Amino acid sequence: MVDLHFLNVQQPHWEQAFAKNNEMFGESPSEAAIRAADIFKVHGQERILELGAGQGRDTLFFARNGFQVHVLDYTKEGTERIRQKAKEEGLSDRIAVIEHDVRKPFLLPSGSFDACYSHMLYCMALTTDELVALNNHVRQVLRPGGYNIYTVRHKGDAHYGQGVHRGEDLYEVGGFIVHFFDRAKVEALTDGYEFIDVHEFEEGGLPRKLYQVSLEKRRVE
Repeated sequence: MVDLHFLNVQQPHWEQAFAKNNEMFGESPSEAAIRAADIFKVHGQERILELGAGQGRDTLFFARNGFQVHVLDYTKEGTERIRQKAKEEGLSDRIAVIEHDVRKPFLLPSGSFDACYSHMLYCMALTTDELVALNNHVRQVLRPGGYNIYTVRHKGDAHYGQGVHRGEDLYEVGGFIVHFFDRAKVEALTDGYEFIDVHEFEEGGLPRKLYQVSLEKRRVE
């Protein structure tokens, strides 16, 4: 059983973390963003929805590389930081930022994006039911043939099974709750999509072990 109280108090925890460190994840783009950008370019996908952008290291990378980026993030600290960076770099015309909790439906037109990108958003404090709903929200705003590329920490990660168990495959380590994935969970989140691939990679000093999942919205549903 999932303890929803602890999942619901993650937002202020992230606010505090971002307030204490303006560059919590550094300024360089993630390996995941670099790989996603190459995929988007191959498929001519220019209008990108980014979910859970944090402080914008990947957002700025996409904008610098010619993409139009629309960001949804539920932290005030994160969204304000991204707007500030975009203004400083003269990229405000390429970056739109909205403070929004992705557990709620997106207030965006259907079929309005070429692709969606998120780095470790799917493995945040979200229940399986919330992940299913999130994947449906993404599919709704993608055009047919649009890509949904997301990353998650998987069960081969050193933190899996550590800390405090919060239900399902959710574990709290250092105050942050992570939902760890296996291949079965990846495959379960493909309704309305064509499964493209799973790329395994590592990030950070632990290192964190991740999947990068690529899905394509079905052209005919």
